[in-house]
Amino acid sequence: MAEAIKLVQGDGGPQIKATLTRSDTGSAEDLTGATVKLHFKKKNSDTLLFSVTGTNVGDNYENGIVIFAFSSSQLDLSPGEYQGEIEVVSATDVRETIYETLEFVMREDFA
Repeated sequence: MAEAIKLVQGDGGPQIKATLTRSDTGSAEDLTGATVKLHFKKKNSDTLLFSVTGTNVGDNYENGIVIFAFSSSQLDLSPGEYQGEIEVVSATDVRETIYETLEFVMREDFA
């Protein structure tokens, strides 16, 4: 499992860059025309807190790269452990959820 992504409570600038590849070939997944979302929840909870829609910069989607940008209101959460799930809905409305989850740890802001 990958190391947890570290966040600070209330920050509005964090961005997560994810590269999606095919497990059978290792090649980048072409996301052209797709909608990619990161669903965010508290660890060991069933309650979805929010979803962030990924952005495509240039030819990122063609190369399987997606950027998720958090807003400060989204990260105005209690310190602790959180999880993220990436969901891809293709241009033809086929839904695919990435099996591996992203792990996050949120610490309290000093100010």
